[in-house]
Amino acid sequence: MPGRHVMNDDDRTHLTAGIDIGSSAVKVAVVSSRAGDGVEVLAAETQRIRRRNVRDVVAAVFAGACEQAGVAASDFDYVTSTGDGDAADFHTGHFYSMTTHARGALLLEPAARASLDVGALHARALRMDGRGKVLGHRMTSQCASGSGQFLENIARYLGVPIEEVGPTSLKSRQPEKCSGVCAVLAETDVINMVSRGIATADILKGIHLSIANRLVRLLRAVVGKEGGVAMVTGGLAQDVGLLAAMREILAEDVAQGKPVLELRTHPDSILAGALGAAVLGAYRYDQLERLGRLPAVAA
Repeated sequence: MPGRHVMNDDDRTHLTAGIDIGSSAVKVAVVSSRAGDGVEVLAAETQRIRRRNVRDVVAAVFAGACEQAGVAASDFDYVTSTGDGDAADFHTGHFYSMTTHARGALLLEPAARASLDVGALHARALRMDGRGKVLGHRMTSQCASGSGQFLENIARYLGVPIEEVGPTSLKSRQPEKCSGVCAVLAETDVINMVSRGIATADILKGIHLSIANRLVRLLRAVVGKEGGVAMVTGGLAQDVGLLAAMREILAEDVAQGKPVLELRTHPDSILAGALGAAVLGAYRYDQLERLGRLPAVAA
């Protein structure tokens, strides 16, 4: 979603692109950045990978973002990849996803000192400073019960479109408890709930509470005894049902004397990695220019 965000340290304007290649989707952000004038998002594109060739998806999304921004590939100062960088063989450079997600989260919410990235296959909590430097991190285990793919599988079984999962969950009046230990056990629980006639809203709220418990523990583990603001990013950042469940649990934590931890999100949350990559590309360009080692951007 094109828009303006304030955060940059250089006094020159740079045109950069960030390509975030995840396990289920490719996100591209084209930005123009200048100190004092912030970071302007000129274009943003997202496409699901599904069963297509990842390189083809990357090429299509990048081309679409360039067309939306009205620029050519040769116009960029720097094109940065993050995630599966090998799928963007035309990139200028690459940054680890923890670094880009921290920078992107801070770009979207300058008050954030923690970030919770909930992707298709795993969730990751980051703690960072005011410049986006990662100070600590935790990830979910190999079990997928805290991931977007798990929730999508449940939604498909229940016959609920993924975009309706959150709003449906909010209608629950008596959430049904679900296993939070194992994705297979949780899916078995859901099958049993359906056979018992449990309302879909109550099933989804139970699933959301199960996922939320894992995510809140993950976030608390990386934040430690500190509170503050945490930015939620990734594919599930716009799931209003999941956010509501996490806030319920955090409110219970506060009632038990734990520090206040405020969750925030943003319409561009799914683009955090791509945005962070684009902003870091501008910094990398300046560093290389000072060293006289500017790389060529593929046309």
